[in-house]
Amino acid sequence: MTDDLSARLNVEVPHSARVWNYWLGGKDNFGPDRAVGEQVKAVFPEIVDAARQTRAFLGRAVTFLAGEQGIRQFLDIGTGLPTVDNTHEVAQRVAPDAKIVYVDNDPLVLSHARALLTSTPEGVTTYIDKNLKDAVGVIEEAKRTLDFSQPVALMLLGVMGHVQDPAEARAIVRGLVAQLPPGSFLTMSDGTATSERVIESHRQYNESGAVPYHLREVADFTAFFDGLDLVEPGVVPIPEWRPATDEKITVDGYAGVARKP
Repeated sequence: MTDDLSARLNVEVPHSARVWNYWLGGKDNFGPDRAVGEQVKAVFPEIVDAARQTRAFLGRAVTFLAGEQGIRQFLDIGTGLPTVDNTHEVAQRVAPDAKIVYVDNDPLVLSHARALLTSTPEGVTTYIDKNLKDAVGVIEEAKRTLDFSQPVALMLLGVMGHVQDPAEARAIVRGLVAQLPPGSFLTMSDGTATSERVIESHRQYNESGAVPYHLREVADFTAFFDGLDLVEPGVVPIPEWRPATDEKITVDGYAGVARKP
């Protein structure tokens, strides 16, 4: 890790990417992350299922985009810590020439990205150290790797909850989508305020000192796709988006994929 990244890394305060990594069974987390992870699990044990279902949704969505839709360019904002079946691994498994740009501004994420986010010889995998809210900066940096005259799949999985105001969050997503060429796709998932227990668990999480994560009402989440053509089955609970099995799993989170006309 560079001196600059080391200076930005604070292991005394829980961080969402590291807590998420803990729920997924990863090792890239610290005591405060595990403590908060256990606190949330005590109130809402299903958070572990939510984390795993979100990862499974990523795999299904990227497989659909790279396979059925022929997408070869992915812009994944709010990457989180590498685990298994990251966007580039899924995409390049289907299409070895796929190009993936990851965006995050957590120093631990960036450090791991340099070591673990490799690529096939035919494709490209790179990362950008940018804040989600800097849409212009993100797109300008992404253009160094991606060809914005061709469709791009924008991935925003479990990240927009870090923006509290629904109107501001919609404006950020609209600003990003506006830069994408026709035929591009928006893929999103987020936690939703669909049970009292998940609301209470996030209240405790937000009081832990970590960067707050704000649950959305389902209608607010659905509004992210306004003006786009939703792919079937539309905006649905995360496990219900083109499930691989008939197993019924309930999580407090919704997902969707939509095409830009």
